[in-house]
Amino acid sequence: MTDDATDRWEYRAVRPPREATKKESRDPTDQLNDLAGEGWRLVETVEYVGGGTKYFVFERPYRGDDATESETRERRNRE
Repeated sequence: MTDDATDRWEYRAVRPPREATKKESRDPTDQLNDLAGEGWRLVETVEYVGGGTKYFVFERPYRGDDATESETRERRNRE
């Protein structure tokens, strides 16, 4: 028998930070560490055709509590 907590995941797609020109990426280390501190794990990048990262894709075990769901909604609204 498996544990439901490890069978369910939540995902988040985040655009990497960009400089003012929107053409150059800033160092994403702080952003990645902040998300890791919230339990997110980088699992994939979505690339532009011809190079460059369009999205970072993160996952973490589904927590199932209201705080996590509202936290996720709040973040989506900010992006």
